Amino acid sequence: MKLSKKAEYGLRAMIDLGIAQSLEYEVVPLSELAEAENLPIKFLEQIMIELRREGLVATQRGKAGGYYVAKELSSIKIGQIVRLLDGPLAPICCASQTAYERCSCPDEEHCGLRMLMIDVRNAMSNILDRYSLHDVVEVTLRKIRRSGADNYFMRMKNKAKESATRNNAADPKDGFLAELMNDLGDKSN
Repeated sequence: MKLSKKAEYGLRAMIDLGIAQSLEYEVVPLSELAEAENLPIKFLEQIMIELRREGLVATQRGKAGGYYVAKELSSIKIGQIVRLLDGPLAPICCASQTAYERCSCPDEEHCGLRMLMIDVRNAMSNILDRYSLHDVVEVTLRKIRRSGADNYFMRMKNKAKESATRNNAADPKDGFLAELMNDLGDKSN
């Protein structure tokens, strides 16, 4: 099975929303999601509409609006996202549990290819359904922190902290007269 670009981008966006939520972002604008992963914004918008329709994400409107994960991260399985965006996990239709279609094989019951593809489907399903969005976000954040890697949302959070800690209150020593006096003091030396 090969993930479509739709499923890949959707998973990356969901993981980023989970990371942002873990870093205490309330919402993430679509433009930031696209920028963080270098994704085409129009395509990502279509994907997010689909995820919203299924109740995995929600939106907040307005200037400070954006997307957020609508459910507990631990309740969203990765397999659920993949199936939503890409359909059944089975590599061939006769091996699918949810979208079974009879194939052209004359003896489906004894078909070696079908038996093998059922095992492939089961292996993929077991892995994708075992791990939640929470699991992937936690492991991703742990690895980023351990390696000191750069992450878009961590970088944005640090910029916000820096600007919040800057004291922009008017200080008399920053005024015109203070500067003038500094200039006069420099000239007298």
